Amino acid sequence: MNSLNSILIEGTVVEDPKTETLPSGSLRCDFVIVSDRHFKQGDTLEKEVSRFDVEAWSKLGEHCSAQLRQGRACRVVGRLKQYRRIDADGKEESRVVVVAEHVEFKPEARHG
Repeated sequence: MNSLNSILIEGTVVEDPKTETLPSGSLRCDFVIVSDRHFKQGDTLEKEVSRFDVEAWSKLGEHCSAQLRQGRACRVVGRLKQYRRIDADGKEESRVVVVAEHVEFKPEARHG
């Protein structure tokens, strides 16, 4: 039985996505979004900014590469994936990314 692993994040793309075709032929599109959270601490309104690495695969990756640009808002539905490796000093490193299963592209801001 699988455990529940689901995440929904809405935010803004930080920089243009990077796309890579792996030796297996699979296409992966990597991008980063930031999501703001506002909350009150005493009389002060605080802002917490979280940064998320996202990867989209195959057709979804192609759509993300074509549609997303720095500054565009999107909503990502997916799952978390942990990558682990041992560094040169023998210490374990860990990195968690969001693997996108669905991406909604928010309307682009019109200027002028």
